[in-house]
Amino acid sequence: MRCPRQSPDACRQSPVWKAALERLLRVDASWDDNAARGTALGACRAWMERQESLPRLARLARLIDPLMTRRRFWSVLVPVEREVARRKVTDLDILDADLPAAAAAGTAMPLTVVVDSLRSAFNVGGVLRTAECFGAAEVVLCGYTALPGQAQVEKAALGADKLVAWRYAEDIRGVIRELRQAGTLCLALETVAGAPELAVCDWRFPCALVLGNERFGVDPEVVSMCDSAVRIRMYGRKNSLNVVTAFALAAREARARFSSVSEN
Repeated sequence: MRCPRQSPDACRQSPVWKAALERLLRVDASWDDNAARGTALGACRAWMERQESLPRLARLARLIDPLMTRRRFWSVLVPVEREVARRKVTDLDILDADLPAAAAAGTAMPLTVVVDSLRSAFNVGGVLRTAECFGAAEVVLCGYTALPGQAQVEKAALGADKLVAWRYAEDIRGVIRELRQAGTLCLALETVAGAPELAVCDWRFPCALVLGNERFGVDPEVVSMCDSAVRIRMYGRKNSLNVVTAFALAAREARARFSSVSEN
């Protein structure tokens, strides 16, 4: 088999990564089978540890524990998934009509975007791009969220990863505590019953908007640590949006509120 643009070593290693992903996905698909889960996790770890040609895979194997939570399991699954996946993003080849480098950007908005364990590296790039477009002050990437420097992040960010301030923090809980101690209003963007909608939320600045995992949302413990949750009203049968789309709606509302306060 010929692997274009890959070294011979990369070509040989690719099937191993794919095999690892298949094993992990089988575990994930049968996660609710409590009786079989521990055995499956143990077998998966043993197989991954034997892949001596891929030290990174062996290191990930050491994170596997028969008693681990599903969220923790994803911290193993997601890096393997990213290694294998080569997805296309439909809007990345359009003409990018950015302002000239010398042009003055708009006023920065005192909004911190806190992102917890996004599965898709393309979504991470989309969040960075959206944050830059609306003038957010900072993006904090937490958990196993992909970081700038990874190909898929950079492809989706279209250079925004070099224009918006960002930092990494492993534990989102520490970030929330830090922000609240500094007097920052923390809002979790989540479909929590009784949470105010974007349009009627009491936006105050400085503000932090917390975004959660595509599948699990914002962890309930993290929601409870925030000052409030805020939600997007839905009118169809679906109860959720892509995280980048949801963030764009929230960022637009935040920007409108900030502009109205700044002008008065």
